Amino acid sequence: MKKTVLKKYAELIVKKGANVRKGQRVVIRADLDQPEFVRMVADCAYKAGASEVTVEWEYQPLTKLHLQRRSLAVLSEVEEWERMKLERRVELLPAMIYLESSDPDGLAGVNQTKYAKSLQNRMKVIKPIRDKMENRYQWVIAAVPGKAWAKKVFPDERPSAAMEHLWKAILKASRADGDSPMEEWDRHNAALAERCRYLNSLSLRSLEIRSSNGTDIRIGLMPNSMFLGGAEETLGKGVVFNPNIPSEEVFITPKKGEAEGVVYSSKPFSYRGRLIRSFSITFREGRAVSVKAESKEETEILRQMIDMDEGAACLGEVALVPYTSPIRQTGILFFNTLFDENAACHLALGRGFDNCLKDYDSYSDEERKMLGINDSVIHEDFMIGTADTSIVGVCEDGRRVEIFRDGEWAF
Repeated sequence: MKKTVLKKYAELIVKKGANVRKGQRVVIRADLDQPEFVRMVADCAYKAGASEVTVEWEYQPLTKLHLQRRSLAVLSEVEEWERMKLERRVELLPAMIYLESSDPDGLAGVNQTKYAKSLQNRMKVIKPIRDKMENRYQWVIAAVPGKAWAKKVFPDERPSAAMEHLWKAILKASRADGDSPMEEWDRHNAALAERCRYLNSLSLRSLEIRSSNGTDIRIGLMPNSMFLGGAEETLGKGVVFNPNIPSEEVFITPKKGEAEGVVYSSKPFSYRGRLIRSFSITFREGRAVSVKAESKEETEILRQMIDMDEGAACLGEVALVPYTSPIRQTGILFFNTLFDENAACHLALGRGFDNCLKDYDSYSDEERKMLGINDSVIHEDFMIGTADTSIVGVCEDGRRVEIFRDGEWAF
């Protein structure tokens, strides 16, 4: 891939994604797949005014080895230096840049029960600290190709060709392959904001989602909730940033305790380095009461996911994406949630978004929970949208408004 194109992508991630401010510290988390691109991103961050850029490298095969060889007790430990580092980030509020490239199925074969339990134990310490940063800093998730990921997406290509094809697909899906990616994102954000304005004007109290594959669910909404999409703002300083590159969704946080029905996945779901290709989830009184996948092992992984904590079985997001979104039109199955979730309507189990609540900063954590914001250590998106998905919104005054027809916006 040409360096001139990659530099524009790096600039998009830094300036439009994280929107790094002068004097701000920046943390980049990345796998070892694209060190030269990581250097480009770091360079762009410094040019944007970053006072310090730190790179935290990850290596999935090593993570797998740790999960296989370490005891549950060791995996569950949060060392004092780790806690201190997180507390320091609460003070500094660095811009966080996450670059995904790992194999979607790279942790297949590990003891998923041990993995789940270790995460549960660690999050008891980590989550309360992370919550102090919520909505107060800029962050962005973007992607770069990894060899294993590229071969999964393009299995018939040579590794080098697969990498090049995946680069092109990532850049196209991210609206970063043109002459002016920054201007393209300005137009895109404006279009998503207009969708949100219309939906928020309806005063919706529930959504009814149906597809011919069996999905049939009613999801309640909070009276003072609102749809968001594209750019967001930090609390206090009001710094505008784009948390997801790419992003085609308009989303809202549903009301905890109000979900009835069944949903069927429409695309593979990668969870903790394990691909689950097809499954269903049944909801009663707002909770996932049963899960079913193609194999017993995959079903058990899903069960472990919804048992992570009290809120893991409840919904934290409903996202609307037209079936003919640009990512869907590429014809590529990315096996990666960041991309595949932007090719179809999707739901998320776990933590809801506080900023989907009007004037959310005027409420305490407990008040937000009482209003219906779900809380959890997880937030896992899975795709349910199909070519014939229909969505009807029920308004506060009882009116029924068609929102999606045959997988597309109905307005």
